[in-house]
Amino acid sequence: MASPPGKKRILAALHFATVAVFADLYITQPILPVLSREFGVAPATAGLTVSAVVVVVAFVSSAYGSLSDRVGRKPVMVASCALLAAPTLLCALAPGFRSLVFFRALQGLFIPGFTAIAVAYIGDHFAPGEVGPAVGGWIAASVTGGLVGRVLSGFVADAFGWRTSFVAFGVLTLAGAVAIGKFLPGGPSMHRAEGVGSAPGRFGHLADRRLLGAFLIGGCCFFAFIGVFTYLPYYLSAAPFGLSTAAVSSVYVVYLAGVVASLATARLSRRVHGRILMATGLGVAAFGVAGTLVKSLPGIVFSLVVLCVGMFIVQATAPAFVNLNASTGKGAAGALYTTFYYVGATLGSVLPGFAWQHGAWPGVTLVCVASLGVGLLADWLLCG
Repeated sequence: MASPPGKKRILAALHFATVAVFADLYITQPILPVLSREFGVAPATAGLTVSAVVVVVAFVSSAYGSLSDRVGRKPVMVASCALLAAPTLLCALAPGFRSLVFFRALQGLFIPGFTAIAVAYIGDHFAPGEVGPAVGGWIAASVTGGLVGRVLSGFVADAFGWRTSFVAFGVLTLAGAVAIGKFLPGGPSMHRAEGVGSAPGRFGHLADRRLLGAFLIGGCCFFAFIGVFTYLPYYLSAAPFGLSTAAVSSVYVVYLAGVVASLATARLSRRVHGRILMATGLGVAAFGVAGTLVKSLPGIVFSLVVLCVGMFIVQATAPAFVNLNASTGKGAAGALYTTFYYVGATLGSVLPGFAWQHGAWPGVTLVCVASLGVGLLADWLLCG
């Protein structure tokens, strides 16, 4: 285990890289109407610039977990973060919509090399009683990254064009790779010899009902969250709101509520059972989604704050729940959670788009609340 000063350096570097990587994931979300106009594509089609990333993340995450169990966490994390910068910069040069989607998919190939194993890395270097708070802090950094990606990309796109956003975040990603390369200690994985590197061992985690429940909760919660925030620009840029791209991006400042919720949940995790926290978060998130139906911009903003609080109560709890309940192959278990998480995001970035095209915003809220209901059932039936 690292010393207290060493742990602070680990977390500082890890948090900086986390901000960069999660910002890359969400660059196009606030500028979807801009992409629709520039490339002449429908909202659900423009949403492919989000889903192309998350679907690849979903499919490759489990492989990174097993790889890190074999060769160690740090080499995988550093290499993935450095390689992620290349397709991020290439997006700025995309000559058409198809090439933009292709480069976004390449981003998804490298993102889970960092995100899918960061919690396992924390588990390797922190005592069991420190894992919950440390994971909560990491989730707060991921929230900050989502905020930076959504807000800054919208403002940069409004001022200098959407391509400049990718240049800025490509440079930030390279800086994140340098930070973790310099300040994260290496060493072998604590779980390298546990025999879970094979596919049967990796997917054997699905036989554990508690882990399966947490996997489903993560996917269902992220489905709703991505669904709301992916199609929010269409909702707010249309009548009666008529907000500009920069104004829509400023609404994403509600993400700050997620930072607060993550840090508060990290403290509560020492005293409140993870299952209770996850159920509470799902209920709060459902209330927030339903609240966006009000035809009042302040009311919508408040509801989005509530959604963020609920989402990040869940997300600050579920990965630590997985890490603490996986008796073997913690890297593979964490990566499998990430797979479910981003399968939910993949579906959430596409299906609510069709709901929008057929039922406008009420359709989006209906499918998102239904997804959160499935998460609550998983918590009740599987996680106890």
